[in-house]
Amino acid sequence: MFLFESLPWETILMGFVVLAGLMFFNEIARSNRWIALGLFVVLPIYLAIMVWPTTAAPGTSVGTWFDYAKVYSVLIGVLGFMAIRYIPSLAKKKWVLVFPAAILSINIMEAVIRDFQCYNLNGFVDGVVITGGSWNIMNGIAGILNILAISGWAGIFISKGKKKDMIWADQLWFWIIAYDLWNFAYVYNALGDHAFYAGLILLLSCTIPAFFIKKGAWLQHRAQTLAVWMMFVMSFPAFIDTSKYAVKASQNTTALFLVSAIALLANIALIIFHGYKIVKAKRNPLKEEIYTDLKSFQSIKKANQ
Repeated sequence: MFLFESLPWETILMGFVVLAGLMFFNEIARSNRWIALGLFVVLPIYLAIMVWPTTAAPGTSVGTWFDYAKVYSVLIGVLGFMAIRYIPSLAKKKWVLVFPAAILSINIMEAVIRDFQCYNLNGFVDGVVITGGSWNIMNGIAGILNILAISGWAGIFISKGKKKDMIWADQLWFWIIAYDLWNFAYVYNALGDHAFYAGLILLLSCTIPAFFIKKGAWLQHRAQTLAVWMMFVMSFPAFIDTSKYAVKASQNTTALFLVSAIALLANIALIIFHGYKIVKAKRNPLKEEIYTDLKSFQSIKKANQ
């Protein structure tokens, strides 16, 4: 195949199983704060002490600085979002609402730095095969543009009802798609043999809920599904490395180039549209929501306030 060496039916089926599992854990974490604390506090403490020193040791495919930075930064994000969701006074403080945008930007920038590093790498590196090239630079630029298009965090609020979702109405479908294209390209560039699960399936596990289950809560969905995935894969790296369900990237340079080119073009289009809306509305993206005139924005507000 163009992107991957092969995708037998049992692997595709396993992809759906992983997708369903990630969405399931996201939903139970949404529904009960005590389950969420067990999943995102108690479990990672146990894994960090008893499991990861062996399964995610240096030299394994999940033992790099990036893997550890990713799992801990995303867990910090999840717990920070829970604090905003369940401590009413925090959601009312504008300076606290900078946190979601900051942790999101940091996570994107971690990947941007790794993409730039991979430009000069070729062969088996840190447990995975990397084919460096211009695509790494293109996609790093796409990630920076994606960060620059983040806006409206001052308008984050908590939804009514039992689940108390963290709603970011300015984070609309076009930004999410541009992010997904960039993130898939990053995983395909830097962790190609993990890209089927850690790229495609993982992104679907938060995008589907954001589009069809709870609109406006994409960042919450993303943080929780990513945290569950990182804990799983650092505990069972053989699943994506050597099991019969592992999927190897083709390492086709044309595929690498096209995936990153699409991500870059999407994020160029995003930043142009973003800039146009800022200028037209004469709004400050650091202090105000930008897309208040769009029906998708208005429907999210109406459904949650």
